Amino acid sequence: MTEMMRAVEITRAGGPDVLQITERPVPQPAHGQVVIKVAFAGVNRPDALQRAGLYDPPAGASDLPGLEASGEIVAVGTGVSGVKSGDMVCALLPGGGYAEYVVTPAAHCLPVPDRLSLKEAACLPETFFTVWSNVFGRGGLKAGEKFLVHGGSSGIGTTAIQLARAFGARVFTTAGSAEKCEACLQLGAEIAMNYREEDFVERIRAEGGADLILDMVGGDYIPRNLKTLADDGRLVQIAFLGGPKVEVNFVQLMTRRLTMTGSTLRPQSDLAKARIAEELHEAVWPLISAGRVAPVMDQEFALENVADAHTRMESSEHVGKIVLKAGG
Repeated sequence: MTEMMRAVEITRAGGPDVLQITERPVPQPAHGQVVIKVAFAGVNRPDALQRAGLYDPPAGASDLPGLEASGEIVAVGTGVSGVKSGDMVCALLPGGGYAEYVVTPAAHCLPVPDRLSLKEAACLPETFFTVWSNVFGRGGLKAGEKFLVHGGSSGIGTTAIQLARAFGARVFTTAGSAEKCEACLQLGAEIAMNYREEDFVERIRAEGGADLILDMVGGDYIPRNLKTLADDGRLVQIAFLGGPKVEVNFVQLMTRRLTMTGSTLRPQSDLAKARIAEELHEAVWPLISAGRVAPVMDQEFALENVADAHTRMESSEHVGKIVLKAGG
């Protein structure tokens, strides 16, 4: 294994142009960790927030962006079991994925599912960990329930639609164009609403309300989401693209027995993430290997074109996941 590697660093807080190729030492595995030779790295909204100076990495994590990757394990630390050098994996990362090599806890690695390429596998960890833990863990989605996910054409949205449908829920979604709505319907959504043209509150209330809503918009969507919920419904918040502050009348939570919750993935403990990985391997990986669920791919960029990848993501024109190619 070489001593130095190419990586993408954030030179200062700002727009996509602050992302620059640099050279860094190849990381070494500590106890319980592995080093992955990165083939592809997923590009996600938290990467853009970190780049903008709005989402600092947790203590001990790499300052390099990148929260998911696929590739070959090339070094193993002490105390590691279940994986070995030479294994092809995809992994949730504490950071550092925009590089030719990355270190991560071994327990956060999952095998590349049957049928999937390394490029497709790089799109799994961040969105599947997030959707599984929030929709089925915190949200408690059950078969037959009505589920609304906003941003249905995003990486989170395309994953949530497929998983909710695979586990027997009725799926509704919002998206920003007719083309995106059609893509959501093809993935299994029963109703896909163009939020620029249609009021999702009235449409879903006409269906009896949603039992569960997964939202990453926040802002003025929060009171609208609460109106959209059926009695005993649950709202799970995972981001605030529209802002984190809003005025809400909480009487309705009491009178209609509503639940509001939410989470972010990156600050959670290594143990919590390892448990999510175990659940995914048992409950979801067989669905992927059987072809019932698959990542939706948007576009691939070379590592040196990372600024273009961030520009496309922030344009919100993409459908599904964007990846960086770091190696072969």
